Amino acid sequence: MRRTEPGGPRPRQRWTIVVPVKTLIAAKTRLADAAGPHRAALAVAIAGDTVAAALACPAVARVVVVTGDPVPAEALAALGALVVPDPLAGLNAALRAGAAHALRLVPDGPVAALQADLPALRPAELGVALAAAGDLDASFVPDAAEVGTTFYGVRAGVPFRPGFGGESRARHLAGGAKELALDGIPSLRRDVDTPADLREAITLGVGPRTRAVVQAMRPWQGRAWVEERE
Repeated sequence: MRRTEPGGPRPRQRWTIVVPVKTLIAAKTRLADAAGPHRAALAVAIAGDTVAAALACPAVARVVVVTGDPVPAEALAALGALVVPDPLAGLNAALRAGAAHALRLVPDGPVAALQADLPALRPAELGVALAAAGDLDASFVPDAAEVGTTFYGVRAGVPFRPGFGGESRARHLAGGAKELALDGIPSLRRDVDTPADLREAITLGVGPRTRAVVQAMRPWQGRAWVEERE
């Protein structure tokens, strides 16, 4: 094991990522017309590809999923996530519950929140954001529309105060978090709420779970949306 000399730089700590997952009855309602009877399966698939990508990132030690629904809980636990119950008091309360669990496991570790709807997420792009976040007390990544937030992180010892929902970019800025204006992380910014978002994610290249559900959707959607990556 490499040792750090006294007074030298401290080794980077690996992160705990907290991912909130809605109950399936409330998940991806704006995709209902496009997904039809596959809406619930699509929501689980998108969350699965998000969690799998986070777990594959070398800078991530663990993923804590917060959910009140047994179906995604079982699917995401099978991928290796730790699952804790949702207090059912809103998105940010769920994130705080996940962060509290993370800090019980590793009291001196950095913690980040990640939206569950990033089906094109690349582990390397998440790693870029985590490396930048490690130099800041609190930081965030805005979504592709630059209105919301897809990632919020704090390094060890800094209070975890997520402000997700609606115009969360402005809320995180007002709360003192630094915006990570990074090039080369489109998959981390491409959250999926609408059919247009899903098309853009497919263009980036979604994970295998999302791809399989999209292919099972109405035939015209499969032909129009699914493009093989080189």
